[in-house]
Amino acid sequence: MKNLISAALVGLLPVAAGATAIEQAPWAPRSAAYRLTLFMGNLTPVPWEKIENSWTAPAPGSALSEDAMSRVTPAEASAISAALAAQDRQALFEAATAVVAQGILRHLEAAESALGQPNAAYEVAKAEALFRAFEDGIKAADAKAARDLGRAWLVLNSSLGTAGVLGHGAQETDAKRFAAARATLETYLTENYLPAAYAEREKLTPVPESAVRSGTPVTLPATLPPGSNIADQRELPRLVLQFEEAGEDEANLPLVAYGDMLFDSPEIFGAPARELGIACSTCHNRSDVNRDFFIPGLSKYAGGMDVDGSFFNPMFNDRADDHLDTPSMRGIRFTAPYGRDGREPSLRRFIRNVIVTEFAGDEPTPFQLDALEAYVKQFDFLPNPKIDRAGRLTDLASDAAKRGEELFNTEFTGLGDRSCASCHTPERNFRDGLTYDIGTAEPPFPGGTPIHFETPTLRNINFTAPYLHDGSLPTLASVVDWFDASKDLGLDEAQRADLTAYLEAVGDGEEPYQAFEGRDSVFRLSWEELTTFASTLDTLLPMRDAQNIALLVDTVAPDLAADASVMVNQNSKPEIYKFAAILRAVGDASAAGDWDEAGLQWSQFKAMQAEIDERMY
Repeated sequence: MKNLISAALVGLLPVAAGATAIEQAPWAPRSAAYRLTLFMGNLTPVPWEKIENSWTAPAPGSALSEDAMSRVTPAEASAISAALAAQDRQALFEAATAVVAQGILRHLEAAESALGQPNAAYEVAKAEALFRAFEDGIKAADAKAARDLGRAWLVLNSSLGTAGVLGHGAQETDAKRFAAARATLETYLTENYLPAAYAEREKLTPVPESAVRSGTPVTLPATLPPGSNIADQRELPRLVLQFEEAGEDEANLPLVAYGDMLFDSPEIFGAPARELGIACSTCHNRSDVNRDFFIPGLSKYAGGMDVDGSFFNPMFNDRADDHLDTPSMRGIRFTAPYGRDGREPSLRRFIRNVIVTEFAGDEPTPFQLDALEAYVKQFDFLPNPKIDRAGRLTDLASDAAKRGEELFNTEFTGLGDRSCASCHTPERNFRDGLTYDIGTAEPPFPGGTPIHFETPTLRNINFTAPYLHDGSLPTLASVVDWFDASKDLGLDEAQRADLTAYLEAVGDGEEPYQAFEGRDSVFRLSWEELTTFASTLDTLLPMRDAQNIALLVDTVAPDLAADASVMVNQNSKPEIYKFAAILRAVGDASAAGDWDEAGLQWSQFKAMQAEIDERMY
């Protein structure tokens, strides 16, 4: 639910139709470099420099602060380096695959040599950490082999023996069983990941060689590379909604509530975003920005990514590495035009563009666009008592900020005899609705016209770092320094500090983060929002709208079950699974056209909600 949950699993696996993100466990350095190579090697164009960095510097998502090249043999390093220098995808795939496979075999050999000693278990663990790089490819291509290899790993570990505790529970080392299990793994790895010749690969994947050569289609689950983070930031932004501030219940606004659900639903996007559980709220976390969002190869800085690359929608690929910082959606009804470059004049068109163009989703229905637009128009800015309704500083602002306000309204030659306030107009929420070339983007070719970017609001910007369209400046002070230097404003150190203080004053906001205490838990927030989403069935069931009922159920039911993992009241956890199953039954009945049964199940859902509500925290 709004990506509220983080859990460590073996890898970043696809999330079944829900927006509950899963944090992946750290990877071994060589496995991390290998999976980054596969992911980035499939991008168009291939970001060769980033792939090289994943081998020569500690890779994102690596468990250790060591580069992968420090853990390979000289011959392996030479093969990797040669493939990178030649920018040869196939050669790099072969060299990288051999690095991982040979590493597993070397660790298993070392483990067998150390049987009976503590180091044997350490070597087996390192071998397993490397095997993780191949594991999902084997599971997808050959379920039987995956089971056989899984048993082999269990036998390896159980054959190591143990000294027990204080002399009790000791087990003898079983060298024969260990050798047999090692042979099973070695045979499979040699045949499938160290063949005499590799098949040419159009798409780089960890699928075993035997499956590739057989020509049998293999469907791999969508995965993100090591170092990816699509879970919520640790401090959840406070969500300010117009209707809540006015004392209205969202359940009484079914169009808004359904839009809220769609904002949280991966189901409106195409693959792979849908399979990974990415929703609007993944990046625009609780109307603001998920400052921790990061995907290696797509993101230059945390909090943004290249939205028109080849991964999410190849048809929209501009073949340029043009990272965009994610803008806040607070007060979005006041901030047209939309998109960093102001390409969309209407909010409705912008929403449709994100779904269909950026994330390859199906064309949304008019009802779905109505709902999404109705919901996001409820987003408001955080209240800021340091500015009045006209954007002027109040007495609560510091003296430095007030001196900065004078500078903000001063005309400078370097700004074309205009002031900062000419574009960031205080009485218009510190923006003017126009686009400009301020020198932050290069022309697409010599003599060409650079992209113009729209004037962003300055309201609540204290919480949206980094800054500029590409997130290249980390602080407001660095923004002031950049403008001073690039526009020859001639500000001294004290003036720059005053102007920074002014920006911090107008960019402030009350209670910027969601507070949790006692019964007001993370799960309670999820519970209240998910059950509000479900309340739209009171409208959808009489309409017999099976399509939107299915979308709602496919979003809410799995999120309810997933979010149960963070309940404070763990005794009530089993009730959540039963609750989610009833909601799923509503969806099944409506899909079958059995509206009487759907209504009956919905009545049971509401009755159970009333019964268990107090225990849900």
